[in-house]
Amino acid sequence: MNTKLHVKTGDTVMVLSGKDKGKKGKVLNVNPAAGKVIVEGVSVASRHKKPRRQGETGGIVKQETPIYASKVQLVCPKCGKAARTGVKFLENGSKVKYCKKCNEMLDD
Repeated sequence: MNTKLHVKTGDTVMVLSGKDKGKKGKVLNVNPAAGKVIVEGVSVASRHKKPRRQGETGGIVKQETPIYASKVQLVCPKCGKAARTGVKFLENGSKVKYCKKCNEMLDD
């Protein structure tokens, strides 16, 4: 699988397909080797947790599960919409991402 993804931890993304289509959330974790990301409040599953130590409580815990990174798109902070991103090269030679809808530079 591809080892580089278009999103990173802390980015705000929108889900493009699946049962959570249209939901926005923050990226909590990125797994480039598997091509998956964990997004806050998206793809939530119930896990049955058993108490392991004395005094610890068990029960049913809601937990986010990984989804494919190709199903999410970065949300532009200026226009507030999910947009494709591109890379621009500045005069000093550094690269910066930008929103292809409003042409605004995204801070990395």
